[in-house]
Amino acid sequence: MTDLNTLGEIGLIDRIKQATPIPTQPDTIRGIGDDAAVFDWGDQYGLLATDLLIEGVHFDLTYVPLKHLGYKAITFGVSDIAAMNGLPVQVTVGVALSSRFPVEAVDELYDGIRAACAAYNVDLVGGDTTSSRSGLVLSVSVLGKVPKDKITYRNTAQPNDVLCVTGDLGAAYLGLQLLEREKQVFLADPNMQPTLSEERAYLVQRQLRPDARTDIVHELRDLGVQPSAMIDVSDGLASELLHLCRASGTGAVIFDENIPIDDQAYLAADEFNISPITAALNGGEDYELLFTVRPQEYEKLAQNARITAIGYLTADPSQVVLATKAGQQTPIRAQGWQ
Repeated sequence: MTDLNTLGEIGLIDRIKQATPIPTQPDTIRGIGDDAAVFDWGDQYGLLATDLLIEGVHFDLTYVPLKHLGYKAITFGVSDIAAMNGLPVQVTVGVALSSRFPVEAVDELYDGIRAACAAYNVDLVGGDTTSSRSGLVLSVSVLGKVPKDKITYRNTAQPNDVLCVTGDLGAAYLGLQLLEREKQVFLADPNMQPTLSEERAYLVQRQLRPDARTDIVHELRDLGVQPSAMIDVSDGLASELLHLCRASGTGAVIFDENIPIDDQAYLAADEFNISPITAALNGGEDYELLFTVRPQEYEKLAQNARITAIGYLTADPSQVVLATKAGQQTPIRAQGWQ
């Protein structure tokens, strides 16, 4: 028997993909291997993304409010739709829960789900409910759409394309470290109250209630910019960059000084004795967008403060490296979520 740990997430997905028959339905454009499946809807493409969230694996109810969890669950799927350069339209939610949850707790969870649906302008149109013997489980499927000339995949980047990322990275991971520290304090003395300061509020918010970057999808269209490839940053910048390069058959150089990191993240990283670059590369759960544009297109983005150029793609797929000011280059390895 093969130990699942020897495959990891990427290896397991590849194994499933290789054993799955090629789609036979004429309206199936793309199946396994991107952020969302793609279907032909006539004048545009339909998109479908599914995410599974397991208590004790993806969230800890010791410090995650149910309302925030509901909101974040929708964000997961919406972010996948945004990574295809699309916009969400409908969502279904499956919930498995035990009798330890009162009705009011379920109400709170769905308050968060409905708040996210309102924020992203999507309709909650169905789902399923069942019992669970092992904690709370959520399954979210998001249906989206994109004009056929705007669809963006992972495998269509080219050497010399400019690598860009939205927002900032690493804050969600450092927010998790703060919450885990407060949990340990609480377990040692349940009478202790959390001591999270307002200076750390941004980090906690990035972990508990992130936002998918549908705003960037609108901005790119307004600017007339078509990304050459795109992926959302859910498992860490390093992992997503390797996904994109592997799919497109390219290498990459990114510059550590260009990686956008919030000031609060720098302070928290120092407090936890963690490299802020390491947090940005491997932390995950930022739900920003990593995308590439042709060099001539980048000028249209240069003045956008919410988009940062962090490097470029190369022709050598064996070289995906992090470059420092001193001129050193370190191979990038995926050490984030597996």
